[in-house]
Amino acid sequence: MLKYFFGLLLLLNIGLFALQKGYFDGIYSNGREPERMSTQLASDKIVLLANMPEPSVVTPTDTPAATPTAPIAAKPEVATPTKPAVAKPAASLAVVSACTEIGNFSAAEARKFASLVAEKIPAITVNRHEAQDVSSYMVYLPSLGSKEAADKKSDELRGLGINDFFVIQDSTSNLRYGISLGIFKTSENANTQIANLAKKGISGAQISPRNSTGSNIKVAFQLHSLTAAAKTEFDSIKASFPQQEVRSCH
Repeated sequence: MLKYFFGLLLLLNIGLFALQKGYFDGIYSNGREPERMSTQLASDKIVLLANMPEPSVVTPTDTPAATPTAPIAAKPEVATPTKPAVAKPAASLAVVSACTEIGNFSAAEARKFASLVAEKIPAITVNRHEAQDVSSYMVYLPSLGSKEAADKKSDELRGLGINDFFVIQDSTSNLRYGISLGIFKTSENANTQIANLAKKGISGAQISPRNSTGSNIKVAFQLHSLTAAAKTEFDSIKASFPQQEVRSCH
């Protein structure tokens, strides 16, 4: 039995030796490179995929041109009939002052003022008045006829909180036993005093201009029916005579 086993083992070793030496290459291919290359068909035309260029991808870049559209014809404009404008009186023609008085001008100032008025507002009616120079204005109550009546009125004034007054004692004046309620530089201040007295219940007060001791003649002007435009020109002229007083008249 052992003889057969050793004989089989010997045959296997001989076969392996022959295989390693290539004694069986003619019978089958062992996969070695020279023999494998010789068995390939048209090996020179084989191209590796790794060396092939990548296919180019065409990307559309140009957008198709827009189809031109026909222009839309504009609708003809239809004229809207308008109402004829109604003429309105200009605001500058409206009368804003029926009568305005200014002055006491000296003779030289009066000539200058009259010249400016004739130049800038020639259509205005102007009246000129001459008077003796007024230095102040007295607010007073007319004569009460007797000293007793004047004293009684004085007590009434004190009871109303009015203490700035005096009884007129001049025997040559028609104001004797009248009561003076204040002397004021301008007629506006005198009129303000009369309004304040009326609020306290004192009625009948009047204003008397007081002339200066000299013989200077002063000139006043009255301008009638001043329109807005004429009033603007008048204010411009007045700016050249800042010392002159402007007052209302009738």
